[in-house]
Amino acid sequence: MAKQSVAEQFVDILARAGVERLYGVVGDSLNPVTDAVRRHPAIEWVQVRHEEVGAFAAGAEAQLTGRLGACAGSCGPGHLHLINGLFDAHRSMAPVLALAAHIPSAEIGTSYFQETHPERLFAECSHYSELISHPEQMPRILQTAIQHAIGLGGVAVVSMSGDIAGQDTAQPGAEVAILTRRPVVRPAEAEVAELARLVDEAERVTLFCGSGTADAHQEVMAFAERVKAPVGHALRGKEWIQYDNPFDVGMSGLIGYGAAYEAMHEADLLILLGTDFPYTAFLPEDVRVVQVDIRAENLGRRCRLDLAVWGDVRETLLAVAPQVREKSDRRFLDRMLQKHAAALEGVVTAYTRDVERHRPIHPEYVTSLLDDEAADDAVFTVDTGMCTVWAARYLSPNGRRRLLGSFSHGSMANAMPQAIGAQLTDRGRQVISLSGDGGLSMLMGDLLTLTQYDLPVKIVLFNNSALGMVDLEMMVAGFPPYGTTYPHTDYAAIARAAGIHGVRVDDPRDVRDALRQTLDHDGPALLDLVTDPNALSMPPHITGQQLAGFATTTSKLVLSGGVGRMIQLARSNLRNIPRP
Repeated sequence: MAKQSVAEQFVDILARAGVERLYGVVGDSLNPVTDAVRRHPAIEWVQVRHEEVGAFAAGAEAQLTGRLGACAGSCGPGHLHLINGLFDAHRSMAPVLALAAHIPSAEIGTSYFQETHPERLFAECSHYSELISHPEQMPRILQTAIQHAIGLGGVAVVSMSGDIAGQDTAQPGAEVAILTRRPVVRPAEAEVAELARLVDEAERVTLFCGSGTADAHQEVMAFAERVKAPVGHALRGKEWIQYDNPFDVGMSGLIGYGAAYEAMHEADLLILLGTDFPYTAFLPEDVRVVQVDIRAENLGRRCRLDLAVWGDVRETLLAVAPQVREKSDRRFLDRMLQKHAAALEGVVTAYTRDVERHRPIHPEYVTSLLDDEAADDAVFTVDTGMCTVWAARYLSPNGRRRLLGSFSHGSMANAMPQAIGAQLTDRGRQVISLSGDGGLSMLMGDLLTLTQYDLPVKIVLFNNSALGMVDLEMMVAGFPPYGTTYPHTDYAAIARAAGIHGVRVDDPRDVRDALRQTLDHDGPALLDLVTDPNALSMPPHITGQQLAGFATTTSKLVLSGGVGRMIQLARSNLRNIPRP
């Protein structure tokens, strides 16, 4: 049998695990691996300008495909740049394998040039982080890492010196059993029976859904109909649960809207489905709570539970539904639907009032038009901050669109890097990055990656020359905004200099045509929209202390949080309320 280097075996195992791309920046400690990728027919090396971008891209690819994503960094500073993107992938439960190349193995522990200890550095943002220090450890270390990433949902890191990667493997051509998908988990019968009992005893049931409902839309709707429950969602549950939902009462949380908060607090049984919702201030304290989650470590860590159910949401609902008596009393559901519609009616004009005369451009207006013009199967990637607010309130899910962001980690600069991974996954699918000027400028070098690989990503840039969300956070806390503004910058000109189609718009009357031209462009494009830095949004439930803090900063700002097409859904759902 022909000899095989450790690097060659490493790349071959990744390919057999379904990896199609390895994102990174080349470096001498990676040379054996990058050369093995060069010669392997099934894996492509994607040359990003910053390793953080590669980690974000690998995480986006994993979230879209369900397959293992992969990225790599050279020794020391190279792999350190991966860490923020890996934190995001790990907290998003995206299966990603990261290779952290190491200094020469004989020098480890001597404070050698560029020395770090990657097996320690990445421990907090991974399920598994280990060092390969001898060829005989391959392929078991890599197999174990892959199984952690896929089986537990998150990041696994393998560290390896370049000299080890260049040695002959002890087991050339070794076959390993590789996990490619997770099992279905059905809860124990005792928990199913107890859940059915609690539902039957309750008069007012509310369902609150997160990303764990990804494959359970039909089952959630059927269960809500059976128990006459309003259905709210967290941000990561929006794309899976909001569409075709006659029980929708909106979103809770810091950027929430509608009646989800009221539905959760006025219920006598709240069922949390596949959500690790972190904002405990928005959760009720005097309501019975059941949590259903595939990850046992999530159960009960946000609030006190009356019942913890360990299992897939879909399997749990399929198991419990036949044991639950169908309810006939719709009064609670109908009252919440009416509250939801009324809450949205009060703010719906925020993006339609005088928009064609308002300069700078309303960002709400831009997003509502983008929702109209984007493809039915578009992938939206969204920067953290006000872009996330506009996406949550104005982009309409339909079961085919996808919405990715740094929704659990909250990193800046994620949208454009995630768009790179999304577009490489499917060059024929429309991928739109909703970027803020703060986020885009942080990792702007990878605009050149779009050009290099001719990726038809469309960047819709909300250019308000400010960190809008930070402004809001400061004002709510009673501080005057400081250090949050940027010089006015023509990013369309920068895009054109990088070989990208760039258009700059400051007149709201030109927005729709500019969006159409940008989305129709054959290749990468950036639409630079000069937007209003004073367009702020407040959550549906705020404390008196927050209001007081805001008031001490300014008494003249008018806060309006529009809701886009959500008002149409709310109005249509009112038709489901029986008339006497």
